[in-house]
Amino acid sequence: MNFFLKKRRKNNGNRFLFEQDDQNKETSKDLLKTSLQGNIQHVKQQLGNSADIVIREIQIGNERIVKACIFYTDGLVDTTSIQNFIMESLMLDIPLDQEQMISSQQNVLQVLKNRILAVGDIQDVTEFNSLLTSLLSGDVILLLDGYEQGFTIGMRGGKERGVMESTTETVVRGPKEGFTENLRTNTALIRRKIKTPQLWLESKKIGKLTKTDVAIMYIDGIVNDKVVEEVHRRLDRIDIDGILESGYIEELIQDETYSPFPTIKYSERPDVIAAELLEGKVAILVDGTPIVLVVPALFVSFIHSAEDYYQRADISTLIRLLRFFSIFIALLGPALYIAITTYHQEMLPTQLLIGLAAQREGVPFPAFIEALMMEISFEILREASLRMPKAIGQAISIVGTLVIGTAAVDAGIVSAVMVIVVAITAISSFVLPAFSMSMSIRILRFPMMALAASFGLFGIIVGVIALVLHLCGLRSFGVPYMSPFGPFIREDMKDTLIRVPRWRMFSRPRLINQKDNEREQTPAPKPPRNKV
Repeated sequence: MNFFLKKRRKNNGNRFLFEQDDQNKETSKDLLKTSLQGNIQHVKQQLGNSADIVIREIQIGNERIVKACIFYTDGLVDTTSIQNFIMESLMLDIPLDQEQMISSQQNVLQVLKNRILAVGDIQDVTEFNSLLTSLLSGDVILLLDGYEQGFTIGMRGGKERGVMESTTETVVRGPKEGFTENLRTNTALIRRKIKTPQLWLESKKIGKLTKTDVAIMYIDGIVNDKVVEEVHRRLDRIDIDGILESGYIEELIQDETYSPFPTIKYSERPDVIAAELLEGKVAILVDGTPIVLVVPALFVSFIHSAEDYYQRADISTLIRLLRFFSIFIALLGPALYIAITTYHQEMLPTQLLIGLAAQREGVPFPAFIEALMMEISFEILREASLRMPKAIGQAISIVGTLVIGTAAVDAGIVSAVMVIVVAITAISSFVLPAFSMSMSIRILRFPMMALAASFGLFGIIVGVIALVLHLCGLRSFGVPYMSPFGPFIREDMKDTLIRVPRWRMFSRPRLINQKDNEREQTPAPKPPRNKV
């Protein structure tokens, strides 16, 4: 792919921004012609006489006939609406008063737009570039003979996937709907959650060839204006041929390229995006994908799940603590086993140490090589199960894990304890609700194993310290990544490791929102208990 960005630079602590050369941006505008046949031939030439472009020439009027032409892309429009609201409106007999008005050339376009076409979304078009972009985006184009202006009529349709349950973020309690590949459907799903006029939407087209629609949504009065400006600045500096998925946008606007931790959160659930908008964040929606980006993103936001806010506070707190403990196991489980069995056997009880020594008696490899083989084997099985057909994917992953693990132990290649450690580590990585953070933990597991094999517990401690320093140095669109832990904000700790009851969550995160921090004017009192 022709890669996109000319240069990256630092800008006021917001890490790296994209800079492109603005020269040769102004191109000569190809205006419409007065000749209808000339316009038709130009469109055919630009599109190479593509078979899916429908060109329908018609005549308007009785006494004075005006030639017109309708263009649309088959498969991207609602053909029934074209027949009912455009073709019939133009080709049926026009009443006398409108016939007199249409005989005057200066009023023809206004009459068609204001009195004849029974459609809502009509925009003027005077350039071929805009005409072709609208035509290939699913709009209907109407041109008249003798006029250097036409109309783009919004009648996008075609077949698309309906609203279905999210497959990547499942919950026991909560809404089951998920985003689709249609941008307008996704914005409507968010509008259904937040019905305030302060929910603003701004659109852009990114990609010189794909011209992908990208929408920015935020709540005015709650969002930090500097974050919105930074989002616009980074999106405007993208120079690329095509955007096919929101992952393109994520990689082009993220703060850190070489950090294993994601600095942009994404979700497939409308309720998650709505909750993030209510906290003062900005959502970035890309046409053609059900994945919506959210900025800025904090470390704790990747640990939280939508279901945390639908359960009682005590249940949500227990589950969150379990997730943080799972992160510890997924990151340091094999490393701790390697360090203790290799350098610190005195930390184990005598009976356990004797049992481990007996199991490892016939194993020819050190603990690090043993763990490395099992981890790589499990990663291969996990990746293979994702790529296989669904009918056999789960069966292959389960059977493969059992067969390989049992055969490896029987052959004396690995010990039974190592199989248990790797299995618990893999299961713990699945506890995290955010797949991007789970992948980061899986990547960092291998350096931790190498440090444990080289220096024991001292190497693990050094690795954890380096990891914490790296996390504290990250920012997401100007907001510290480890907030509210670093910098420590006591008021925001109510929704991090634990979740306090709903009636005590009266303020929004301070560093994300700097305009309207309070969800309620005063802290809500504890609900009274009435005696029966």
